Amino acid sequence: MATDFKEEFIKLKKEILANDKDADIDLIKKAYDFAELKHRGQKRNSGEDYFIHPIAVARTLCEMGLDDDTICAGLMHDILEDTDVTYEQMEELFGKRITFLVDGVTKLKNLKVRSKEEKQAEYMRKMVMAMTKDVRVILIKLADRLHNMRTLEYKTKEKQIKTATETLEIYVPIAHRLGIYTIKWELEDLCLRYKEPEVYYELAEMVNKKRAEREEYINKIIEKIKEVLDEANIEYTVNGRPKSLYSIYKKMYKQNIEFDQIYDLTAVRIIVKTIADCYNVLGRVHAIWKPVPNRIKDYIGQPKSNGYKSIHTTVFGKDGAPFEIQIRTEDMHKEAEYGIAAHWKYKEGKNKSDKFDHKLTIIRQILDIRQENGDKIDDKEFMKKLKDDIFADEIYVYSPRGDLYSLPSGSCSIDFAYRIHTDVGNSCIGAKVSGRIVPIDQKLKNGDVVEILTSKNSSGPSRDWLNIVRSNQAKTKIKQYFKKNEKEKNIEIGREILIRDIKKVSNNYKSLMKTQWLDDISEKLAFASTEDMFASIGFGSTNTSQIIPKLKQKYEEEAKKDLIEVDLNHDSQKKRPKNGVRVRDFDEDIEVKFAKCCNPVPGDKIIGYITRGRGISVHLRNCPNITSLNSPSRLIDVYWENENTDRFPVTIEISVIEEIGQFGEISKIIKNEGINISRMEAKSNDDGTASMELTLDVKNTEELVDVIKKIQEEDFVIDVYRKKG
Repeated sequence: MATDFKEEFIKLKKEILANDKDADIDLIKKAYDFAELKHRGQKRNSGEDYFIHPIAVARTLCEMGLDDDTICAGLMHDILEDTDVTYEQMEELFGKRITFLVDGVTKLKNLKVRSKEEKQAEYMRKMVMAMTKDVRVILIKLADRLHNMRTLEYKTKEKQIKTATETLEIYVPIAHRLGIYTIKWELEDLCLRYKEPEVYYELAEMVNKKRAEREEYINKIIEKIKEVLDEANIEYTVNGRPKSLYSIYKKMYKQNIEFDQIYDLTAVRIIVKTIADCYNVLGRVHAIWKPVPNRIKDYIGQPKSNGYKSIHTTVFGKDGAPFEIQIRTEDMHKEAEYGIAAHWKYKEGKNKSDKFDHKLTIIRQILDIRQENGDKIDDKEFMKKLKDDIFADEIYVYSPRGDLYSLPSGSCSIDFAYRIHTDVGNSCIGAKVSGRIVPIDQKLKNGDVVEILTSKNSSGPSRDWLNIVRSNQAKTKIKQYFKKNEKEKNIEIGREILIRDIKKVSNNYKSLMKTQWLDDISEKLAFASTEDMFASIGFGSTNTSQIIPKLKQKYEEEAKKDLIEVDLNHDSQKKRPKNGVRVRDFDEDIEVKFAKCCNPVPGDKIIGYITRGRGISVHLRNCPNITSLNSPSRLIDVYWENENTDRFPVTIEISVIEEIGQFGEISKIIKNEGINISRMEAKSNDDGTASMELTLDVKNTEELVDVIKKIQEEDFVIDVYRKKG
């Protein structure tokens, strides 16, 4: 049966005007008709007309009290993605603001990525960018996801689990941080339904069985509250709020308790006119029921970081069972239900988006993350910071003056110091928690009163703090300190880190650490100099994985300069001897030389490459510069044909436990084998080891293998290997 969209608009119009009597119905009707026309003929998995979905999104945005532009964008949020309408056409019809919102939602979907991990990171990056530009894009996306979750039953089991998991990991935390609890709670319950269906339906059945009993119990409490507040002439509304199934599930899981041990299945909520009434009601409630110690939370005096305000108190009922009472004003209640959206619904004026950005802590936190290292921050690190800081569980602690601060769970006093001010963190020398001096790495708990001890003579933060702090705000400030104050030291540290990491992938780090190459790479990475690049590595903002592949590429390009197409008739090809190598199908006078990139010696499997003006270059058959060639027609067979008196240079590197006399022992072993040492370099390392690099003149690979084995037999030798570069 086809949907009557004229009737659907009448219903939507009624809801819109109930929330905003001044709404621009003509503009909304224009968007409604346009979207219905463009989606006409499209179907959802349920078999319904597709346009049912945009209507549902617009209805949720209306319930949240959002403005006309946002409702129009909700109606058209899939137009740019699913129809032939262009950005320019929509902008001409509906203006820049609405088109910007629609395009913002569209960009969240169009991801060109390779892996699941990369998709999640890129998606979150786009969510963050959209939120920093106009948070309404995210509100539309939340409404979109809510309706998709409500209709998830029409998807496959695999798709249900995937969508529910994504919703729980991304959309629920965002709804929480934006304070939109009505959407957060429903999304959580829907996620539980599809991720843990047996648990969901079992809990639903148990809650349903207790409903009548709980309703009778709560109704008696409500009647008592009404009686007391009526006597005090306080204007109020009071009702019971059932606990969500997901909240019950989390409580059972975290506290390892059974369902029958949960007493606060329903909370009582009292809504009054003024803040003074809130505290008046709190006193009268405590006069009736005894409060549970340490369970009074005053989020009016100290609001949560997302703006949530209310008083929560848990009291003992007549039968000794505890229950929770929430007390708030009407404005607080509206903001608790709709979070940031309430700033459109309940504030005067139409253009409100610039009036609340300063209240949105999440925006400032996310901007800190994005600005820590510009756009160079990679996806894995970006996701880690988001999950560790923005989406982490929170704790609430107090300053000695009673100011409330939120921190990621697991934070310590150093996190708190940097949360107050950068200078407080940099000059921190200790901390008191609830009046007692504690180690600065001790984890803080909800309700702790934290006092930071500072000193003008402080030497600044320790690098070890980076492994202690939990908040990325603190990590960023600590890194900035070292970046500013210890540049010279960071340059040296960064250089050492780069050399260390190059050694992991190359036997000869010196061949990669060429000044010109490093200068070129630092310029491409937008550093003012190579030293700035080293410093960035030293204080942890740049990873060597951004540099080493580029150095290897330059090395390979340099090595290939000898492997270019050739003129075989050039006179210079017919002058030099063959150096112990016979070349197939060429006369005696062809020039032959050994490639420096792999240094072949007799016994190695070799191949020749015809070069321009330089005869034939001999390489190992597995040399990377040969295996990566695009012109195999230039390869030629070559064979060893050396005299017994011929010698070939080969370099070995030896790592040893540093002791007196080792170099002499190794030299003795080599000379006893009748092998000449033409070059030797040695250096001590900070870890108690030493490294030696020796160039030996050997007859063939057998002689080389024999001497390496004899060196390896010495107890002080850690490793010996042949260098091929």
